[in-house]
This record gives sequence, C-alpha cells and structure tokens, in this order.
Amino acid sequence: MLDPNATDGKRRGKPGIISRMRSNFLAGLIIVAPIGMTLWLIWTVVGWVDSWVWPFVPDAYQPTELLNRILGREPGNEINVNVRGVGVVIFLIFTMLVGWVGKGLIGRSFLGMGERLVDRMPVVRSIYNAVKQISETVFSQRDTSFDKACLVEYPRRGIWAIAFISTNAKGEIDAKLNDGEPIVTVFLPTTPNPTSGFLLFLPQRDVKVLDMTVEDAAKLVISAGLVYPNGVEAKEPPVVED
Repeated sequence: MLDPNATDGKRRGKPGIISRMRSNFLAGLIIVAPIGMTLWLIWTVVGWVDSWVWPFVPDAYQPTELLNRILGREPGNEINVNVRGVGVVIFLIFTMLVGWVGKGLIGRSFLGMGERLVDRMPVVRSIYNAVKQISETVFSQRDTSFDKACLVEYPRRGIWAIAFISTNAKGEIDAKLNDGEPIVTVFLPTTPNPTSGFLLFLPQRDVKVLDMTVEDAAKLVISAGLVYPNGVEAKEPPVVED
C-alpha cells in the first residue's frame, strides 16, 4: 500500500515553473539591487558635487566652452557637454591643496587666527565647533574604530545583547566607578539602525568578548539576527516551548 504522505512529499519536492521563475527572479534581484543602488548613489553624489563646484569655475574654463573653442565652433553651432565627475576631480585637488597648506606653519597660523575670530561669534562658534568635532571623528586617520564585539546583559539580567567595545573608561568616570577592576566602555547599538544606541560603562567581568569580528557582529545586529557570521543563516524560526 502506498503511503499518501510520501506521495504528497514527492509532489511538494518538485517546484513548478512559476516557483522556479520566482526563485530565479529573487536571486537575480539580490545580485542586481546592491549593484544598481551603489551605481545610482555614486552617480547622484557625483552629480551633486559637480552642481556645487561648477558655479565657482569661470565660464571660460567650463567643458562646453573649452571643447567648442578647441573645435572652433561658432556661436549657435556649439556642442553641449555634460562631463559628470570633473567637478569631483576639481574638488579633490582643491581639498588636497588646502590640506597641504593647512599642514604648514603659515597655514596653521591663518587657521588659528580664523578659529579665534570664530570663537567670538556666539552662533557661528557653536556650529563650527560641532561640525569640526564631527569631521575630526569621521575623517581622522587615527585608529578610532571599535576594538571587539561582545555580549552584555541588557536591559536586565538574563537578557543578552550585542555591543561593541570602545576602550577602557578614563578620567573622572574611571575614578568614580573603578573599584580595582577595569571599567569597559561599550556601545550598545539598536536594531536595525546601529547608528543609534546606548553608551554603557560596565565592569570587565560583565562583558563577554566574542570571537566574531566587529563587521560580522554589525551584520547580525542590522539583520535582526537573520544573518550569522561565516555565511550561516537562521532559516527556521526557533521552537518556543510552553
């Protein structure tokens, strides 16, 4: 006697053409979407930088004017040129030139004079100092990234959350909290947006360091636990017993 369940299982084991087309479409979408979004974002940012830089370039040095001058085109028979990316090159060269001047003695002197002048302006001072602090944090060439990923008990005992070790506490915080054991500074990100979170100061004994890299831990946080390190994926929901 045939087992009806086995027969149904065989039927379910062969996906139909619609199912295969859907699977292929989703697989292609996973490949195409990141590439397309990346190219679109680069194209948009480059266009934005060009639109910001070109108004500062004299008309005689615009790509359209230069090309028509080289080709000898008369007014009314001109060629319109939209060279995207040239403004980015100009911006990079200008920024590198400013950085080179700013590293020198004369550049540092002028920069110090300008900052002292800005410090006398109440509103401008606040904006400048905030932007300067953010820029120094984001574009600093020093190693300011998180050291390791870890687990901490949050928001209560028995519940564990992924966090990132920044450094050991220093200054007044270390003096107030240190009772003979190092105090660790950790950043606890939120899911799925890891740019927001909580800054915690914990005794070293309450921090469990993970072997996974910071990048893998960030993927785990962003995916809400669906993407695990080393390509492991949580495909089945956990079984919760009553």
